[in-house]
Amino acid sequence: MRRILPSTAAILALVTPALAQVAIPDTIVTATGVPTALERVPASITVINRRMIEENGFANLAEALASVPGLRVAQSGGPGQQASVFMRGNSSRSTLVLMDGVPVNDPSDANGAFNFGNETLFDIERIEVLRGPASSLYGSAAIGGVINLVTRRAPADRTVMPYGEVAGGSQNTLRLGGGVAGTVGAFDYLASLNNISTQASNATASRFFRTLGERDGFNSTNATARLGYTPIEGTRLEGLVRWRENRIGIDSVPRDDPNYTGDDRRWLGQIRGESRLFDGVWTTGLRLAVTQDRRTYSNLPDILSAARTQDYYSGTRQSVDWGNVVRLPSFGPATEGAVTFGVNYAHEDVTSYAGNVPFRSSVAAKQDTTAGHAAVQYRFWDRLDVTGGVRYDSVSSFVGYTSWRVGAVLAVPEANMRIRASGGTAFNAPSLNQRFGIIGNTFRGNPNLRPETSIGYEFGAEMDIPAFGQQRFSTVGFTFFQSRVTDLINFNAQFNSLTNVASANLKGVELVWALRPASWLTTEMAWTITDATDGQTGRVLPRRPESVVSALARIEPIAGLVITPQIYFTGRSPEGAFATYLNSGASVSSPRNNKSGTLFNLTASYRITPQITGFLEGRNLTDSKWEPVNGFQTPGRSAIIGTRFAF
Repeated sequence: MRRILPSTAAILALVTPALAQVAIPDTIVTATGVPTALERVPASITVINRRMIEENGFANLAEALASVPGLRVAQSGGPGQQASVFMRGNSSRSTLVLMDGVPVNDPSDANGAFNFGNETLFDIERIEVLRGPASSLYGSAAIGGVINLVTRRAPADRTVMPYGEVAGGSQNTLRLGGGVAGTVGAFDYLASLNNISTQASNATASRFFRTLGERDGFNSTNATARLGYTPIEGTRLEGLVRWRENRIGIDSVPRDDPNYTGDDRRWLGQIRGESRLFDGVWTTGLRLAVTQDRRTYSNLPDILSAARTQDYYSGTRQSVDWGNVVRLPSFGPATEGAVTFGVNYAHEDVTSYAGNVPFRSSVAAKQDTTAGHAAVQYRFWDRLDVTGGVRYDSVSSFVGYTSWRVGAVLAVPEANMRIRASGGTAFNAPSLNQRFGIIGNTFRGNPNLRPETSIGYEFGAEMDIPAFGQQRFSTVGFTFFQSRVTDLINFNAQFNSLTNVASANLKGVELVWALRPASWLTTEMAWTITDATDGQTGRVLPRRPESVVSALARIEPIAGLVITPQIYFTGRSPEGAFATYLNSGASVSSPRNNKSGTLFNLTASYRITPQITGFLEGRNLTDSKWEPVNGFQTPGRSAIIGTRFAF
């Protein structure tokens, strides 16, 4: 089952990428690159592995993240359209997304944010979510936290392992995927290709009488290839290429836009190598990576409008990471020490143009980031783990920022309890669009913007409760978090540029409870209570509901049959400064509350043979009309039936 983990500061160490591939039960690779028991690292991490993805029927990233404590997912439209994640009340641009340790936030996005509605999960082995400030490890954009997508790996004990999936169902949905992986001597390989196509449903809320009922189709193709070489134990070279392209139908509110379409493409390539020296005392690694995002949007004339637009966005990021891990000697009560240090360099290049005269926008700009970082960890008296790290980032010589993080976790085995605390700073550099963007003759970006910065801490505990002969009959836990974000970037008083004027106060608590009454039944619940307010006015920030609740269960009544019901509740929240959409199709400039909503999903899978599993996925079974974003309705009731195999 998915566990709510008291872990630290790292999901997948940038400095030691190969170590992060080691599958070690109940461990995670920390900031030092040393596999460490999850109970011994002091921060909040949730891991969603491949089994959970399949058993719960998570087909895309936004769907999988809905159950993570501390997160609110808000999608403005159907599949592939913009989905934002608000982690612990922070803005969506304040969550850094990695793929196998490589940043994949889109540099051509106006805010440098990531679209969580884009990624499908056929080639993803696990999703790791770190909550809390993490710039001391990952640099810019890690104010709210970090999400790392780890792609599938080749099995070490098979020379050839074909695998795949075939499924179809409601809304003319078809899912096809296939791959092959294996290990031959010192080489290992993986290649996969998958496609999801669907007619989807109408994303414009049905309460608008002018809606045309036009469906927003989605077609996503993804190809991944990896080749690894391990000439001797402790030394590894690896190359990865991943390509993804989505073609989407886009809607608007309060009316449909039948000829508005988009094409979103990303490719990622990386080469990395690592070697353990001096009997494993020193590990050094180097990675070269490049990502390119290219988005185009076309809005052709239709029965509602004679306007025509052709928008283009292109963003490229090239990076070099060099990192080292040195194991430290024990002394007195201190054991299992390690220090990590390294240097990172990234170059970003953006070209974009959108809209029509006189409001045509454009960006053509570049920037470089150079960073150095170091971290250390030790264990004292076999029960107290302490970590600390610092990093300095220099962005195009116009701004520098030093971030830090410290944390500790205390094991209390006498009470089956773990107590943890951590604190740190983080920053978010202004995007290239915010610095150099142009809109007609009325708006110019501000090249002198300062980074958004934060300082925060968290404190939490987790306890296993034995009962009925089971050591972990139940688990209860809480995490209290609080942070203040300053120098937030917003429009100036004249609305002709941007400036650092705003701040936010964020606090809340994540409550988790897991119950394991029998070997065939596991239930877990997460309740996040968030208080996110404007630092100047005290008003609640838009799209940050006070309560978000998820309840999941795994039921295996007979061997091979797994049933996973899922319930998600999102409380009401302010929509923001623009607009209450009325049934007349008009809008007014006044805030409104998005109403609360509940979604019910159900997935059942049956292992037909050890190699073949059949499954049935039901989504939004109550056919809720809930709007996660004002005017955009959650997809309607749907069902998918299919089979997956691995030989």
